Amino acid sequence: MTAMDANRLLREDGEERRLGIEIELAGIELDDIAACIRDTFGGHVERVSPCEQRVVGTAFGDFKLELDLSYLKQLGREQSHGHSSELEQFATEALAAVAKNLVPFEVVAPPVAISRLAELEQLTKALREAGALGTRSAARYAFGVHYNPELPATDIATVLRYFKAYLCLHDWLAARERTDLVRRLSTFIQPFSRDYCRHVLDPGYWPDQDAFIDDYLAWNPSRNRSLDLLPLLAWLDSDRVRAALPDEKISKRPTLHYRLPNSDIDNPEWSLLDAWNDWLQVESLVGDAERLDDLCRRYLQHFSRLAPQLLAPWAERVEPWLCDPS
Repeated sequence: MTAMDANRLLREDGEERRLGIEIELAGIELDDIAACIRDTFGGHVERVSPCEQRVVGTAFGDFKLELDLSYLKQLGREQSHGHSSELEQFATEALAAVAKNLVPFEVVAPPVAISRLAELEQLTKALREAGALGTRSAARYAFGVHYNPELPATDIATVLRYFKAYLCLHDWLAARERTDLVRRLSTFIQPFSRDYCRHVLDPGYWPDQDAFIDDYLAWNPSRNRSLDLLPLLAWLDSDRVRAALPDEKISKRPTLHYRLPNSDIDNPEWSLLDAWNDWLQVESLVGDAERLDDLCRRYLQHFSRLAPQLLAPWAERVEPWLCDPS
């Protein structure tokens, strides 16, 4: 794994930053997924509902696994507390059996210290060997992997540096992932609009926290962005975010929510570390204010040209500003 600068490896409290990971997959049953986790990292399995299980007490903490469908999960919880009839329970289990052919199972790992990320590859290997399928296995599988990295600090200046760096590198990151067509057509990983990118990358754009949150909510009233800041913004100011998006499901936490475009878990050449090493280019850019400012200016100049993507795609033009990964 590409090394991270020591200054950005730790949080403000001196503890190592952690990374939460969510993996979407199909092809195997919840029981099989739970067994893979238990056999790889220890712990024991708890059945929450027909749609949810947990593996608690593993070497990393507690894993959650679920059919990613909110309605089914809520019904399952009610049934587990005796609030439904046998007929309703049968109907829910039948619906879950149909839904799993369209809706992914999701493995939610507990936050893992960044230095231990490589150890999670044992689980992806076990799931692959058990028959797990990813994005490219069927046209209906618009699956992804989500990274939730803690930030070294949560002051608004740090948040803005990460956001600006990500916007500058978005095209390059997407090109590296070779986003599947179904995933590109889905609503889950929509890029930020070009006008909003121009707004944020302006050299004079360094608002205070309230102004930045208000701007973000006005331009992006949705969780469906490639880098979803709503969990972080809700952690910074829950009342402000809830007032703007009262019906949106947002779990507040001091992390970014980076939606990787593909889940290639069935590909033996695929690794969680590949995408993380690409993300480290964002980390490196954040740590170099001069390089970040220069790249922001170049990005704005690029999109002021006529048909910029046709003449010289930004994913290629950005490469001189990348750091040496060695």
